Amino acid sequence: MFRILVVEDNKNLRTLMSARLKQAGYQAFQAEDGEKALEVLDSEQIDLIISDIMMPGIDGYQLTEMLRRAKYDMPILMVTAKESFEDKEKGFRVGTDDYMVKPINMNEMILRVEALLRRAKIANDHKIQIGDVVLDYDTLTITAPDMTCELPKKEFYLLFKLLSYPKKIFTRQQLMDEIWGMDSDANDRTVDSHIKKLRKKFENRPEFQIITIRGLGYKAERLL
Repeated sequence: MFRILVVEDNKNLRTLMSARLKQAGYQAFQAEDGEKALEVLDSEQIDLIISDIMMPGIDGYQLTEMLRRAKYDMPILMVTAKESFEDKEKGFRVGTDDYMVKPINMNEMILRVEALLRRAKIANDHKIQIGDVVLDYDTLTITAPDMTCELPKKEFYLLFKLLSYPKKIFTRQQLMDEIWGMDSDANDRTVDSHIKKLRKKFENRPEFQIITIRGLGYKAERLL
């Protein structure tokens, strides 16, 4: 499932856009301004950003420019009330990939999102490769020359999350919220149990390992 961040200071529009994205099969994250967007990007793997331009603090132009300088290469779709050529030119020059003028048609937004994802070939990039081991997000499989393993969803998502951010420490609460959802009945023991299963399945792999950070949570390290 592709993960899309909606950056918009109008709460009603932000909620409406997110609801339409979810209806189309995407996972939507929300941020009311550029600063909050950076916080989301610091903790979440985002495939595409839909950003307003006129926002308090860090606006859409500044956010896009900052992300491109930091080597974030996900597609960015700007949505704004500004419709002059000069405004669009500025957006493209700082690094946006596409542009929509308010009031937006939600179905058109979905079509543009689909086109941007295809153009970026993200469908082919939903994989992590460490040495000869490949984690395929779309099939929930882990393959290597000497093995093919299809994991249960939660186990795969947990391992994929950790290996997407090697050496980053995740608390148990962060992992519960991310993998099981904030309204789930999952608890610390649930996370620990899944980590134990993953370790047992991959304890002899030389490519990566899962490390317990006492009192905090877990992190993964790539060894190759």
